[in-house]
Amino acid sequence: MSEAAAHAATERIFREEYGRVVASLVRRLGDIDAAEEAAGEALVVALERWPVDGTPPNPGAWLTTTAARKGIDRIRREQRRDAKHQAALMIKDDTPHEPTGVVEDDRLRLLFTCCHPALAPEARVALTLRLLGGLTVAEIAQAFLVPETTMAQRITRAKAKIKGARIPYRVPSEADLEERVDGVMAVVYLIFNEGYLSGSGAEPIRDELTGEAIRLGRLLHRLLPTVPEVTGLLALMLLIEARRPVRMAGGELVPLPEQDRGGWDRALIAEGRALVRECLALGRPGQYQLLAAINAVHTHAPTAADTDWAQVAMLYDQLYAVAPSPLVALNRAVAVAELDGPEVALAVVDRLPQQQPALARYHAFHATRADLLRRLGRSADARAAYDQAIAATANPAERAYLTRRRDQLAGVT
Repeated sequence: MSEAAAHAATERIFREEYGRVVASLVRRLGDIDAAEEAAGEALVVALERWPVDGTPPNPGAWLTTTAARKGIDRIRREQRRDAKHQAALMIKDDTPHEPTGVVEDDRLRLLFTCCHPALAPEARVALTLRLLGGLTVAEIAQAFLVPETTMAQRITRAKAKIKGARIPYRVPSEADLEERVDGVMAVVYLIFNEGYLSGSGAEPIRDELTGEAIRLGRLLHRLLPTVPEVTGLLALMLLIEARRPVRMAGGELVPLPEQDRGGWDRALIAEGRALVRECLALGRPGQYQLLAAINAVHTHAPTAADTDWAQVAMLYDQLYAVAPSPLVALNRAVAVAELDGPEVALAVVDRLPQQQPALARYHAFHATRADLLRRLGRSADARAAYDQAIAATANPAERAYLTRRRDQLAGVT
């Protein structure tokens, strides 16, 4: 393996393990900035040693051990008389060279810390995506359609707030759980979405993020088994994850109607649909439950042509009633196109930027318009819309798919 390839492999592993490492370090060092700095120092050591010595059998444990020692050494080097030094003297550097792994709920503790009510909602999401998802500031900024400097300031302020307000690093008491869980669920779903369709970088799908989101979703469901939205969130992620094995082919994204349904993970589908039935029995519909129900309809159809689009549209109507947004309306328009035709759907889609101007910068908006225009035979307009969709996404697999669809219109007037 070349040096460049070895470095790339090391950076990939570090990115995958970042959430575990930082969560463990926050528990040991008691400070988020110190944890991030120590993790970064561990990466530097890994980039120096792994290409020479080889990747260790348990790279996550190696990174955690190395980072913990770096963090403790850093604290001990600081002013000898301050409180940090006294705390460092009490920390026993007895971490074995190859521990079995971090405490299972370290990341759950960090998740609830990042989602504390004292933080602004946008700060909770950004900080969790950074610390647990391992996303770069640029990636998070792109997901929220804000400048990178704005996002960096948001994350810095959130960490300072946690430190200044002495927000505890723990899962809240049972009495506080339900009050705090809405923000936590929103962050878990955003982590899942970034893994499902990465907003930037060379990897179109990031399995480590979808896997981490599902792991956190299972822990939340174990903590709050009678909260319908927690159940709905887990069901939603499982039903979407079930399609992952066939979402890519030849370097291209494969949209839902074109996927080989025989390649879907039937065990995940069965588990997800069972959770949806639990939600229906409770009769307290919410955003995640309705999204899960929509995905259950899709997974129930043996072929795309068998999809019950009337039910999908009805569920989107209910979803818009409880969580109105232009994105919900955009997704509903896809169902409208199947029921009432692309012309009716296009009229709906073209009105959406009036409600939310930022939607015009969203790749799915232009991709949806392009497909509707293509179906209407307006090829020149469709090509222009495909160009806008391609420009608006950094995901390589999605760009490849959209480029092919655009190029299929070449020469067609």
